[in-house]
Amino acid sequence: MLESLWSRRAVLVSGKGGVGKTTVSAALALAAARTGRPVLLVELSPDEGGPSALASLVGAREAGPRVVPVAPNLSFVRLSAQEGHRLFLEETLPVKWLAEAALRSRALRRFLEAGPALKEMGLLFQMLALLRRKHPDGRAVHPLAVVDLPATGHALALATLPRSILSLMPGGPVGRAVREGLDLLQDPSRTGVVLTTLPEPLPVSETLALVEELKDVGLPLSAAVLNRMPEDPFTPESRAALERLLETHGPHRGQRALERLERAREARRRLAAGTPVPQWGMPELALTGMALVERLSELLVSPLEGAAVPSGQEATP
Repeated sequence: MLESLWSRRAVLVSGKGGVGKTTVSAALALAAARTGRPVLLVELSPDEGGPSALASLVGAREAGPRVVPVAPNLSFVRLSAQEGHRLFLEETLPVKWLAEAALRSRALRRFLEAGPALKEMGLLFQMLALLRRKHPDGRAVHPLAVVDLPATGHALALATLPRSILSLMPGGPVGRAVREGLDLLQDPSRTGVVLTTLPEPLPVSETLALVEELKDVGLPLSAAVLNRMPEDPFTPESRAALERLLETHGPHRGQRALERLERAREARRRLAAGTPVPQWGMPELALTGMALVERLSELLVSPLEGAAVPSGQEATP
């Protein structure tokens, strides 16, 4: 399944805050790069000038609209609505200096920043421009982009807000650019959404609600990740024996850990029942930052180690 995911042009990683979505994005991108694919790790941030957690996870020396190399086969960029607007004006105006002059207009900048749909259009156009880049021999410079979306709503906004622009400007250069972006986002052969959640009741409920919303806007769901899955050391037989002991001797100090394991099992069952795509369990590891990303990426490219397996099997570090 990972090979199928990495064959797409864009992988959008989404999920609620606090589920480890950014770490999963970095691990997926690094894992794909380890297999020899040129990968562009993309941050779509509502605060384009603030600190970048994603950049720090992969060791990027800067977080801005310029693509920077961070590891073999791996580059990083933070999308910028202003950069997207600049690229769009350069493409549509007859000479480049007219685009620069237009963006120096305070009134135009205020107009472009005022409407949320126009901001989304700028972000979308920069991503399109990056995916369009070609080597002299015709190969894509960035054949795979892993996009870390900042919040659940942005996955939907990328697909819904451009529609409002199309209703106002269905033709011309704006309409063509927005339509190209929507065609990319809604094409399951070129784009896939990876939903990240935790093995707990509320995060899974939120994820299942998002699955329905993705259907409504036509974004193709490709996989779901249960992050920070606790290690389950029990076989079915040993678990049954433990249950008999608990019935005889009552609760003990490990009761909370056992309850957490049961919640994780139930979360996995609910996610599998509510999503028509593969699910993976990402193990809970005693690591943070770049060390965690490195280890998860190693496990992702070595499925035999058991870190990234289809739902129904436990992931172990």
